[in-house]
Amino acid sequence: MTQVTGNAPDGTPNWLDIGVPDLERAKTFYGTLLGWQFQDTGPEGGHYNMCTLRGEPVAGMAPNPDDRPARYWWTVYFATGDCDGLIKRAADAGGEVVVPAMDVMDQGRLAILKDPVGGQFGLWQGQAHPGSRIVDEPGSFTWNELFAPDAGPARDFYTAVFGYELEQIPGGLDYTVLRRAGDGRYIGGILGGEGLVLGGGGDPVASWLTYFAVDDPDEAARKVRAGGGTVDEEPVDTPYGRIATVRDPFGVPFRVMRPAPQPSS
Repeated sequence: MTQVTGNAPDGTPNWLDIGVPDLERAKTFYGTLLGWQFQDTGPEGGHYNMCTLRGEPVAGMAPNPDDRPARYWWTVYFATGDCDGLIKRAADAGGEVVVPAMDVMDQGRLAILKDPVGGQFGLWQGQAHPGSRIVDEPGSFTWNELFAPDAGPARDFYTAVFGYELEQIPGGLDYTVLRRAGDGRYIGGILGGEGLVLGGGGDPVASWLTYFAVDDPDEAARKVRAGGGTVDEEPVDTPYGRIATVRDPFGVPFRVMRPAPQPSS
């Protein structure tokens, strides 16, 4: 478990949010599944809801402004101390600006970008709000990975933008672990040769996928079905923990995971 008390180093996943067509249904689904409560920012905040765990924000949720969105998904944000400077670096590396840098009251500064293979992500320069206050604990995110039909340009892009160190996982999968520069902390991965079908349907596309930590993935899969979601892949044991691939009632994919115990140091 990690309690976050300030702004994370550049390139660290530090926030998640989602726009959904039915906010109340989403709150019921995720509240039941992950134990979240919700704080509505009101009409002045577009009814953006802070999803909280033990009173601490771990993610955000809002009504989708598009009446008929083509797709919707969880957006992962990466920490930066210079949102505007990082946007320029991303553009120079072949990225696309979807939402230019903007201030969110006194909370921070954000931007939404796309990498060269089409994966969308956010930047968050925390001020009053540093991002997710709890990570790697049941009810919070524990991992994020990019599904990329063409992983090469994605690896080049994220290395250029965030200075990540790359670690190729041996075996048959084209899987690269991203390590934070300086301390080598693992922050995510890139899976090549794969795409995701996002909420709303359509063909597989490059997209980030979030893993939420849970105590019991089998019980979580049952809650997903009971809440109107679907289970794409039943819970399975892996060297990294027990994992199930699921979708919420709007077709948004994510994974629930009980991480494997870490060896004591």
